[in-house]
Amino acid sequence: MALTALVALPTGPGWHPPAAAQASDQVSLNVAPVTNATPASRVRLPIQVQARDGLVKNAFIRIRGLPATAALTEGYAIAPGAWAVPLNGLPSLMVIVPVGLEGKSEVVVALMNVEGSILAEATTTLSIARPAPPPVAAAPPANSTTRALSAPQLAPADRTRAQNLHARGEEQLSRGNIYAARQFFERAAEVGLPESALALGATYDPAELQRLRVVGLKPELNEARKWYEKARELGAADAEARLRRLGGR
Repeated sequence: MALTALVALPTGPGWHPPAAAQASDQVSLNVAPVTNATPASRVRLPIQVQARDGLVKNAFIRIRGLPATAALTEGYAIAPGAWAVPLNGLPSLMVIVPVGLEGKSEVVVALMNVEGSILAEATTTLSIARPAPPPVAAAPPANSTTRALSAPQLAPADRTRAQNLHARGEEQLSRGNIYAARQFFERAAEVGLPESALALGATYDPAELQRLRVVGLKPELNEARKWYEKARELGAADAEARLRRLGGR
């Protein structure tokens, strides 16, 4: 019988062979057996739904077992660590991992109907670990025109406070509260956290606002440039490229 419904077919790096799902002969649900992530990041959560005779009307995805401080870019929370996600949100579904979160979680993904019955179910292990430190780069030659960035060092207490502020900014950003996110990012950037200055600049950057699918918010190039320059001073690796994209120097 020909396949008549296909939702969120994932592609690209990071996609593992799908884990077997508990499903009827009519509906199947596939997820990666392991989803790898790092703290303070966003990672794709590929979910594939297939149905032989079309999906049940108003069906949705229920996800349980996420860390309580993690969030999703689509759907809404129904309990700590549990989310409901519409099927049309699956292609862009990502997990928002806050600063400082590490460890493994068994995440249960279920296809539900409106009566609360499980039509299909699968599991994935969300594995969050800090990336390996990058190799030490060789010093540039004496006649190099490369700009040498000397990032200030934060005291441990200041870094912790700034990271907490940044995490709250990311949380507000995931909810679409741009103005509230800016306040937290600015406070963390003033403490000296480079990723906060970069994130703050992104909330004014037209390219980043488009990537975040923000509608109705006017970009402000001068503000974006100001905070990208601040991020560059603090040692943010991506700041230079974003300034070039804006036409900054």
